[in-house]
Amino acid sequence: MIQGTGSDVGKSLLVAGLARLFAKRGLTVRPFKPQNMSNNAAVTADGGEIGRAQALQARAAFVAPSVHMNPVLLKPQSETGAQVVVQGRRIGNAGARAFQDWKPRLMEAVLESFGRLSAEADLVLVEGAGSASEINLRAGDIANMGFARATGTPVVLVGDIERGGVIASLVGTKTVIDPADAAMIRGFIVNRFRGDPSLFADGMTAIAARTGWAPIGLVPYCAEAARLPAEDIMGLKAGLAAGEAGRTVIAVPVMPRIANFDDLDPLKAEPGVEVRLVEAGTPLPAEATLILLPGSKATIDDLAFLRAEGWDVDIAAHVRRGGRVLGICGGYQILGRTIADPEGIEGAPRSVPGLGLLDVETVLTADKRLVPVTGAAGGISFAGYEMHVGVTRGPATERPFATLAGGRADGAVSPDGRIAGTYVHGLFGADGMRRAFIESLGGAPSDLAYEAMVEHVLDGLAAHLKRHLDIDRLWEIAGGVRG
Repeated sequence: MIQGTGSDVGKSLLVAGLARLFAKRGLTVRPFKPQNMSNNAAVTADGGEIGRAQALQARAAFVAPSVHMNPVLLKPQSETGAQVVVQGRRIGNAGARAFQDWKPRLMEAVLESFGRLSAEADLVLVEGAGSASEINLRAGDIANMGFARATGTPVVLVGDIERGGVIASLVGTKTVIDPADAAMIRGFIVNRFRGDPSLFADGMTAIAARTGWAPIGLVPYCAEAARLPAEDIMGLKAGLAAGEAGRTVIAVPVMPRIANFDDLDPLKAEPGVEVRLVEAGTPLPAEATLILLPGSKATIDDLAFLRAEGWDVDIAAHVRRGGRVLGICGGYQILGRTIADPEGIEGAPRSVPGLGLLDVETVLTADKRLVPVTGAAGGISFAGYEMHVGVTRGPATERPFATLAGGRADGAVSPDGRIAGTYVHGLFGADGMRRAFIESLGGAPSDLAYEAMVEHVLDGLAAHLKRHLDIDRLWEIAGGVRG
């Protein structure tokens, strides 16, 4: 089990790289994260949903994603509440404090899923959540030491040297956690090192001496890994290019409940495209060719935020200048005339006006559509997935954005073709679709083969970890035979 001294220390990518490395050694590998908190989710073949990071890890292991790889997924809808998804299906909403009472019964699902994966794999790589030292949340824990203790899974602890204080973070974890929890930790990794590694040799020795844990490796910063799909919005921001002359600018207003933002990854990988994330307090750039409204976990609240920031005014001005707008999923709903929530799916029952840029109306419903899809737009094929609540109807749907397999129409386009909305995520992973879209914006797409690039980066990450980690020691810790 890979646990961390904190969030965003690189656990997800380490598991992905190790999954690829051990799978290429001929082992049957499965990734597993007992509990994840993310609005960036992936659809599994059986119509469930899991964290996007676990889908990437499954890909790294050369297996299809399964709901059992992330049995508990929390999808934040407010500062203190989240939708709770268990083994791929939504079971309800819970506040942060109420969720603590749910943990004992959620552990049953966690252990069931872990048992299924263990039965079919030579190696299960488990990713913890947040920090191993959150002793205030230790009672009933299912994400870190609670899981490790319940299953007897040995732990390797990861610290991030880039954020500073890594010696204190690792040694401090040993100091504050229960001795029985500390005994589960067999080794440690220091991640994201920059510079001369010999300068931290004494640091590795000091950590080992003060904790009794084996030093597994000092991992240099891997710039290429930023090209992989990010688990959270901070990871996406870290990988964005700094804007160069001649680029096609795609402006993305960052709303509080942004979801499934991996739709942006293939676009930001294009050398001729600048995906510009626009933070609160900043106007949408006038030079943008396209404003892209991404998915949302709380569409009505995000629409209110958009208006409070004045971005609705910026979007209207952008349209008057002849600019293009694309809405995906929740962004599509925001572009319509109204969004109604009669059942209180996102809070109190209400109906609010949308931006009115597409002649459609959306009604949110309790049924959630979770399906992989294939289709074509403008004669160009794509594969993706739908993940949304709500039904959208109106005259603009007579001009669909795409036609899905089986002849079902998706989305809507304005009469002048400059405003469009779709429920399909993952469109731009298809090279032909992405290139045609960039060309329609007046840009010059590259010959990037996006999916092949992801595979190349996963292979490179695995090779990077092989060079800098004691892989035989990791395998021995996991119960394998050394060598």
